[in-house]
Amino acid sequence: MPGKHYMADTSEKVAKTIALIDEGMYFSINCARQYGKTTTIFLLEQRLPYKGYTPIWISFEGVSEGMFDNETQFCREFLRLCTRELEWRKEQCADDWKKNDGVISFSMLNDFITNVCRTKKYVLMIDEVDKSSNNLLFLRFLGMLRDKYLARDSKRGNTFQSVILVGVYNIKNLKIKMIQAGTHQLQDGEARINSPWNIAIDFKVDMSLNINEISSMLSDYENDHKTGMDIEAVATEIRAYTNGYPYLVSRICQKIEEDLDRDWTPNGVERAIKIMLSEDTTLIDDIFKNLANNQDLNDIMFSIVALGRKYSYNKGNLAMSLGLTFGFLIRQGDDVVIGNKFFEMLLYRHYAQEIEIDKRLINRTVSSEIIFDGRLNMQLTIERFAQHYYEIYRACLKEFIENECRLLFLTYLQPLINGGGFYHVESETRDAKRMDVVVDYGVDQFIVELKLWYGEAAHEKAFDQLAGYLDRKNKDAGYLITFDFRKENNTGAPKMEWIEHAGKKIFDVMVGV
Repeated sequence: MPGKHYMADTSEKVAKTIALIDEGMYFSINCARQYGKTTTIFLLEQRLPYKGYTPIWISFEGVSEGMFDNETQFCREFLRLCTRELEWRKEQCADDWKKNDGVISFSMLNDFITNVCRTKKYVLMIDEVDKSSNNLLFLRFLGMLRDKYLARDSKRGNTFQSVILVGVYNIKNLKIKMIQAGTHQLQDGEARINSPWNIAIDFKVDMSLNINEISSMLSDYENDHKTGMDIEAVATEIRAYTNGYPYLVSRICQKIEEDLDRDWTPNGVERAIKIMLSEDTTLIDDIFKNLANNQDLNDIMFSIVALGRKYSYNKGNLAMSLGLTFGFLIRQGDDVVIGNKFFEMLLYRHYAQEIEIDKRLINRTVSSEIIFDGRLNMQLTIERFAQHYYEIYRACLKEFIENECRLLFLTYLQPLINGGGFYHVESETRDAKRMDVVVDYGVDQFIVELKLWYGEAAHEKAFDQLAGYLDRKNKDAGYLITFDFRKENNTGAPKMEWIEHAGKKIFDVMVGV
């Protein structure tokens, strides 16, 4: 709410949306939860009257289940919601909408809408459409709106200037959602995807917040509080972790303001992320609930996060479509990737905690040698991991270790840095062969590259890659852990040494099973 909250300037997004309304388009705004959908509708409602439109903003949140018992109940409840909204806005046309006592069927609702739309340009916005959309009666209602849209274009009737459906799921795929929920079974010859909303155009307005939009919010805050923050630097850091996910952007700012003594610096952003990773919020609950309920989606997420596998976009892949719908995945060129760095960090922690590992590893204590005076000894941490690795995992299946060895290192690392630091994996270097982990602990930052053994030439290339990455990070030293699965190398003794390469010091560690 602009009068109560600091707001990102999303006027460009709203202007693009109004341009679609000007053209009489029908469309759906489908985004992940807490992605700013309702805020966008609120801003539309405020601005549409200046364009000569009368907005009708209703929501299916909390409507009675009886609304979907039959046509009569649906028509009466729909008209009640619309009339109440117009009365609240003190629109004179509310009196026209009150004259609906005889409307008891979709055909009569059709005629009623034709009459009330003769002299007014109404924009119907239905929020939280997911709440009641897995119902065939709702699909029939959409079918009626579609028929009226087509009749309007052929000059055979009046209807809404624009209809906007707002929710998480894509309305075009409602039938799939209904099948999953067990509320609909396909009949003979019925198509799995047969949208009653096929008149709707694709809504291509990017709802994520870009750096300029984040900066606009920070600028308003800075004008009031004079903290001296570097607005561009802080906005860039927030965008880097969130990819513009509106809720995450707001949550970071809230944490800095309320819990971190207004540390409006890139380091303050990192501190906020550290707190958020341990929170139990509705968004995080929703992520893990959806992964638990969709094993195929969970498998895709695990493969991308933990194994570094690449997936090309496939619109026919239901699990992938769900990942995109929930915001867990986004399209990047022809591929799908994790939605943002925060989700990646959250999922790494989640999958690391799920791995069944030996209790000797879980129950180890953090010695004063590894963490002393608030500083993490990364060399000793890696040495201890390498020694544990052979001892504990040599009896495991080679396929398990080869697939998840890098995640095992993160599993080992997590309890050591918990409370004092955190790690993230660099997306640009994550693949099936290589993964760079950035570990922040206290005032220190460590770069650890994890690789599988693919021969001497590849190992030499790893030095070049790590040295180049260290250079970009302005670091003098880094750590290379290579997992070697050659039988002839199965000695049990890890090889560890410091080397000099391209002006950088690299702790080179080779572990095998």
